[in-house]
Amino acid sequence: MKGMELRKLTNVHLIDVGVALSTKEEVIWYLTEKLAQEGKLHSAEEFYQDVLKREALSPTGLEAGLAIPHGKSRAVKSASFAVAKLKKPIENWESIVEHNKVSLVFLLAIPEEEAGSTHIELLAELAKRLSHAEYRKRLQNCASAEELYDALDDVEEKNENEMVPSAQTIVAVTACPAGIAHTYMAAEALQKAGQELGVTVYVEKQGANGIEDRHTDEQLQKADAAIFAADVAVKNEERFSHLPIYRTTVAAPLKDAKEVIQKALEAAKTKEKTEYKPQKRERQSETVSWKTEVKNSILTGISHIIPIIVAGGMILAFTVLVAQAFHLQQLYDTENSWLWMLRKLGGNMLGTLMIPVLSAYMAYAIADKPALGPGFAAGIAASMINSGFLGGMLGGFLAGYFMKLLKKQLPPKGAFSGFISFWVYPVVGSLVVGILMLFVIGKPVAGLNNLLLHWLDNLSGSNAIILGAILGIMVSFDLGGPVNKAAYTFCIGAMASGNFIPYAAFASVKMVSAFSVTAATLLFKRYFEEYEREVGKSTWILGLAGITEGAIPFMINDPIRVIPSLCIGSAITGAIVTASHIGLNVPGAGIFSLFVLQGAPLWKAGMIWLGAALIGAFISMILLVVTRIHKLKKQQGLS
Repeated sequence: MKGMELRKLTNVHLIDVGVALSTKEEVIWYLTEKLAQEGKLHSAEEFYQDVLKREALSPTGLEAGLAIPHGKSRAVKSASFAVAKLKKPIENWESIVEHNKVSLVFLLAIPEEEAGSTHIELLAELAKRLSHAEYRKRLQNCASAEELYDALDDVEEKNENEMVPSAQTIVAVTACPAGIAHTYMAAEALQKAGQELGVTVYVEKQGANGIEDRHTDEQLQKADAAIFAADVAVKNEERFSHLPIYRTTVAAPLKDAKEVIQKALEAAKTKEKTEYKPQKRERQSETVSWKTEVKNSILTGISHIIPIIVAGGMILAFTVLVAQAFHLQQLYDTENSWLWMLRKLGGNMLGTLMIPVLSAYMAYAIADKPALGPGFAAGIAASMINSGFLGGMLGGFLAGYFMKLLKKQLPPKGAFSGFISFWVYPVVGSLVVGILMLFVIGKPVAGLNNLLLHWLDNLSGSNAIILGAILGIMVSFDLGGPVNKAAYTFCIGAMASGNFIPYAAFASVKMVSAFSVTAATLLFKRYFEEYEREVGKSTWILGLAGITEGAIPFMINDPIRVIPSLCIGSAITGAIVTASHIGLNVPGAGIFSLFVLQGAPLWKAGMIWLGAALIGAFISMILLVVTRIHKLKKQQGLS
């Protein structure tokens, strides 16, 4: 036979004919011991437990006397399988087809970190072959281990790529927890049933190799219905939103694929499909461009920090508002009090958790799961050197591309695959990225902060308008990053010296970015993405508490346009407040600063301070919308 040789994944010693065992557990343990004796496992007991966990999810008994128990486990050194032909069938093996008397058992051993390897492709090929009755029958008729071993690759080649056109088309997705046996056998069953029913069925396998045979835009547009035969979440499910979807288990097509297809077609009759709109993201390919990879990395990081920003910001806002409304400032500052604990919870979500999560998931988008540990290390290091979210982004890129290089130079192969995946990648990656962040990037960032503080000190004299404008730009330049923190440090220092004007400007400017983002996304919805509109709904509340981080997703996604837009409005707000000589000696009060302002009668000071924020927010809103329209027109022109 020309093609894949399954015998590469096993040997005669892993095959036994005429085994006298009476229970499923005995068979699985017997084959597990064989794999261990042949050096395929790190730990027989650990692998056995992982197989039993998989057994609890869904039946591995199929039909015609066949069972394929399997486990994806870190105890597996390299992908392999063992076979037992039983002397007496087991009648109570949980199976997809009732009354299946199991007499032929294949135990598949799957490493956790070998997706995309030749070994995994061979296991997938085994699952496909076992879905064919003629192949199974040949194996079951073998009288010795040697004969069964030779018969593994005794198959007739078929051209499975030819699809006969038909009046109806279905796109399907198959996926199971381990991503091998059921995933590929269900796909084979659906395609075979489709040919018999005269229905074109395109199947996308979401298994251990990732997404295989990804549906094209043409297939998705032409399809009448979709089938999700999956026991795990379907990836990129939004691609099928225009179609009626029939959901079932991955085992259902193995039991009766024709019935599954017919139910999908019935669903198409009751619910009409809508117009297919191709995803806006650039199509994925085996060689993704650097620009696309960077963009996807940033968007992945943003999507994972949005819940942290919203939750942490709202908790922190709650504590500030309660402290001010009920005169609980002393309780707010008392260590281990209930209000102090809530304040620390919200503050740590924003100050401690957000940056590492951003870095980790940016790295993950570039180099997959092996980059998570180094990504978190990069984010923690960024926080340690006070480099803010800009340092976190840099750390995410650094971790992602370093791990991508390491995976390429040192792929997990052979007997050391588990050691490389679970020790070398996280340890070496975290050490290298951590050292680079702490000792290479840290000093320049610290030097930049010191330079900015010295510069601000020299501007704190007579030219208050320039000082206010500069403070405004710094507050909104990186929204809680090192530049923002430098402005905060200067304002607190000025407050300690008896100058309350800079902090009043600082507190007013902190509302500009939040108010402008909310106004832009609510009043001009059509120009912004859905996730931007969702964030905008809550950003204004964060602004009332003096929290700028709510606008970070906008800044990261389009910094060239967003940063100047926010900075211009913020500069005007800062200049108005400092020119009016309004002062504030209570830090962290948010909107309740209105009641403690100095330098003018309370009503006048409040109107100037809040009015300046609203004016700046209005200007930034206009700039955000204008630059977004210009960006969209430019993209349309290029397309």
